[in-house]
Amino acid sequence: MKPYSIAGIQMHVSASENNVNRMIHQIDVMMSVYPWVQMVVCSELSPFGPLIHNAQVFPNSTEEQFQKIAAKYNIWLIPGTMFQKKEDQIFNTATVINSSGDIVGRYNKMFPFMPYESGVAAGDRFMIFDVPTVGRFGLTICYDMWFPETSRTLAVNGVEVILHPTLTGTIDRDIELSLVQATAATNQCFIFDINGLGDGGTGRSIVCGPDGRVLYQAGTGPELMPIEVDMERVKRSRERGILRLGQPLKSFRDRKVDFDIYNKNTSHPYLDSLGDLIKPTRLNQITEVMQHPEVSPPASHVKPDHDSP
Repeated sequence: MKPYSIAGIQMHVSASENNVNRMIHQIDVMMSVYPWVQMVVCSELSPFGPLIHNAQVFPNSTEEQFQKIAAKYNIWLIPGTMFQKKEDQIFNTATVINSSGDIVGRYNKMFPFMPYESGVAAGDRFMIFDVPTVGRFGLTICYDMWFPETSRTLAVNGVEVILHPTLTGTIDRDIELSLVQATAATNQCFIFDINGLGDGGTGRSIVCGPDGRVLYQAGTGPELMPIEVDMERVKRSRERGILRLGQPLKSFRDRKVDFDIYNKNTSHPYLDSLGDLIKPTRLNQITEVMQHPEVSPPASHVKPDHDSP
């Protein structure tokens, strides 16, 4: 067994107030109650909430506060994400801080939640880092997980634990929970999906193991979630199969097919036919009915046939 302790913090996030002091208080409580924790992960946009006008230039004093708390408790820390101002663009950025308080790297969300996360630029570099004597970790943020290429790239590069800060306050949370389970299984790794509360999401954070099974799922209130994982389980799953059955990473390695859909020079007429990436509106719906009159209106709008029995 190769144990390592990772804790998620599911807490209320405000869009109108600075949440940093509350985050630090939660870390203080975590380390007081669970001094054996070695890494702490917070939810997406937890320091300042989901409003772009709170974007920060990096490096900044907030990062410095988190660096100090990481060094104080000798923990690795991923303090959620913040909107980052960089030249004329804004990115959704996660910082990785090691147990000495040093910044190991930053990751910019690759897939902003378009068209709803408008004004946020997409990152183009993966974040993979090693915790000495423990294992290899990687970052994705929220909507990134809807694109299996992101997690598969991490797994192919040896990542054993995917850390996934998220902010989901929408009605598709059930779908995301299924995605986390499926992604853990198909990539044979641990996934820590940490959601916020209030303006930061509807909770229900989830931790899954390399066989896709749920290790823990939070409720819809504030929670500290310290989980000790056995890093050896990833190696055993990848070498011997999920439950000693399927071996998806080996099968991916040994594939006979090249996926030409990923060639940027390949045209995709069907995808082009889907239209622009914009929010649906009532006008879109009316226009669609006018353009496709063969589509029946909703039943409640159908005039009854009084001649019918």
